Amino acid sequence: MGLGLLALAGFLLGGVWTTWRTAKVVAVVLGVFAVLAIGGAVLWLV
Repeated sequence: MGLGLLALAGFLLGGVWTTWRTAKVVAVVLGVFAVLAIGGAVLWLV
């Protein structure tokens, strides 16, 4: 499960990178979800 959350976080960070120039609000929301996914993965793996 932890590795799946890390994969999801990577996917979301790719979305942040892609949308930053055109839709900053969407990029920020994706970034927040990516940080939450990373935090969940770290908690799951510890």
